[in-house]
Amino acid sequence: MAFDVARIRGLFPALGDGWIHLDGSAGMLVPEQVASAVSTAMRAPVSAPGGGFPASQRAESIVAAARRAVADLTGADPDAVVLGPNAPALLSRLADTLADTWTLGDEVVVSRLDEPANTDPWLRAMKRIGGNVRWSEIDIETCELPAWQYEQLVGSRTKAVSVTAASGSVGTRPDVSTIAEIAKKVGALVVVDATYAAPFVPLDIAELGVDVLVLSAQAWGGPAVGALVFRDRELLDRIPSIALDPHATGPERLELGPHAYPLLAGLVASVDYLADLDDAAAGSRRDRLLTSLGSAKSYHVGLLAQLSTELRSLPHVMLIGDAARRIPTLAFTVADRKAADVARHLASRNVCAFADDGTTGVFAALGVGEVGGAVRIGLAHYSNVFEVNQLVQVLEELV
Repeated sequence: MAFDVARIRGLFPALGDGWIHLDGSAGMLVPEQVASAVSTAMRAPVSAPGGGFPASQRAESIVAAARRAVADLTGADPDAVVLGPNAPALLSRLADTLADTWTLGDEVVVSRLDEPANTDPWLRAMKRIGGNVRWSEIDIETCELPAWQYEQLVGSRTKAVSVTAASGSVGTRPDVSTIAEIAKKVGALVVVDATYAAPFVPLDIAELGVDVLVLSAQAWGGPAVGALVFRDRELLDRIPSIALDPHATGPERLELGPHAYPLLAGLVASVDYLADLDDAAAGSRRDRLLTSLGSAKSYHVGLLAQLSTELRSLPHVMLIGDAARRIPTLAFTVADRKAADVARHLASRNVCAFADDGTTGVFAALGVGEVGGAVRIGLAHYSNVFEVNQLVQVLEELV
């Protein structure tokens, strides 16, 4: 493996601002090649698809390239990739469309590990049709999401099971494959938000055994676009179409209005960036993605372990959760201090981090709001040992 973090840092002009960016869970900084791809596409003539002239053909090429890039990232068929603005918007679109085919008393299963962006679309859809929502619970000590509970939650009326592939708050990676196996016993659709997992873990939709993956490219430094990835293209033809074009087929059935073509060009560049994280990666883009993300995963396991160990050595800092499988994201509280105050202190020392008041999502389920909220840290591809050490030193000042 050749995960050269110094080389990777050189790809990000924004790192020259003098700040330590540990806010990766809100989206990574944008590498130069992505910004260049977007600006180049904005300067080129691009029209609507369907014309016999270069500007129209360029639009078609950009869309096709974007579908191929997402397909390579997830091990899917390009013809099963729906493009759109972001994961929450696409998930809302999917939930509303599916609910049109369900009836009173049907059920969906969602998880306490997920954020409102993942659960609210299902809650709204089920409220509209008079359906039921069942919740899987997290272990408050480890923040694990036990897969065994789905045996009791999934039943004959279950239409869909929605769960995250990785938490953007506490880092937990649940056992998605086992959850999918349980859901499949009753024919339930399995929808997984892979947004936070995608920058750090090689994805294969077939191996996971899920029906739909949801992604937002901003998670890995891409532009503000997202994708719904279907394992079975035929499923797209069975879902009611919401397209403005009555003759739309395949992924276009779930796409609304014209695409943001410059952003889709940036999406392609961002997947290429992921594929080249490891200097030694070779072969097709899919092969390079598997190698590079495997290297990124190994690098971040070590960096996160160091950060966790050093934070645990601070008597006034308490880490939230200790899942065995995780991405390089964590949360903590500081004794006798509100999370917002801690985040402001970090910012005063040029460290970027977010505070969560603990009133929604996984932190609400954990009761974190009762102790003043939690501080979220998200490592990125460009995070290094120096930045981890700086965070620990700044937190030591709060004793």
